[in-house]
Amino acid sequence: MVLNIAVLGAGSWGTALAMLLSDNAHNVTLWTHHAEQAATMRQDRSNERYLPGIPLPDGLLVTADLADALGTAEIILIVVPSHAFRETLRAIKPHLQPSHKVAWGTKGLEPDTRKLLHQLAREELGDQVPIAVISGPTFAKEVARKLPGAVTVASSNQAFALLMAQALTNDHFRAYTGSDIIGVELGGAVKNVLAIAAGAADGLGFGANARAALIARGVAEILRLGTAMGAKHDTFMGLTGLGDLVLTCTDDQSRNRRLGLSLGQGRSVDETVKTIGQVVEGINTSREVHALAEEYNVEMPIAEQVYRVIHDNRTPREAMHALMERAIRPELDEKQDG
Repeated sequence: MVLNIAVLGAGSWGTALAMLLSDNAHNVTLWTHHAEQAATMRQDRSNERYLPGIPLPDGLLVTADLADALGTAEIILIVVPSHAFRETLRAIKPHLQPSHKVAWGTKGLEPDTRKLLHQLAREELGDQVPIAVISGPTFAKEVARKLPGAVTVASSNQAFALLMAQALTNDHFRAYTGSDIIGVELGGAVKNVLAIAAGAADGLGFGANARAALIARGVAEILRLGTAMGAKHDTFMGLTGLGDLVLTCTDDQSRNRRLGLSLGQGRSVDETVKTIGQVVEGINTSREVHALAEEYNVEMPIAEQVYRVIHDNRTPREAMHALMERAIRPELDEKQDG
């Protein structure tokens, strides 16, 4: 089935998803709110800022006109930074038709409110619009280069989840379906915070042992928060939990890991973000995760220390010492271990 899809957000991930869907023979329009960027991409037939040297598919349209992008779309796929997610929902609302379905590849929480993105979608669009979240261990450049990868499409509407998964799947990219929206969204958000910690440990020269320990204990932290918020335990053992965490903690394509590396080497947050030149989601998310841990009364010591480093001027070395000097406790939470 050929679908008409509007992808909103021409950063690296939005562009990669638009390319994937276009390569899969769907009619895809990629929207950016920057008219100059749209014109440049149409002229160059590439997104040189975010995915340099990778040509756009011939059939992929690029526009800065939102009404034009949404005009014939059946599926609206939002891929903007989390801080712009609600604003984007409000922008599309006047254009929505009863046939529209809305998905997103955005990861993170809304700043200040700590809300998950599906909560924002319901608040802004109501309960009648089918919604889905796409997440998994995927770097945009690898997807754009047609390297193998996999994601999960989570939705309470299983027909929409299946439709979206079919649209994404081909001989080098696979999509699974699921229903645990809370777990998928939390895994995609919290892993960015933990990747900062893993990067900082490597920046300090702490080695592979420390990195592996941070990843393993990071899974425990995501599990605690996730189950407290109503997510399914098994979700965090899959692509959007453990898979995405390992990816972002171990590869320098991760902006969050690169931030941690730089902090561990003594640079400031502002200096590093300027060098990276893109949104580093873990900065804001660390504040929201810290607040959620307090709200749900769960221990998240690694996330706590990342928050202290970014927002309270604690040094990465002080943070690592604080983690190592905690009181001895069982590795497994007995209530989770049965």
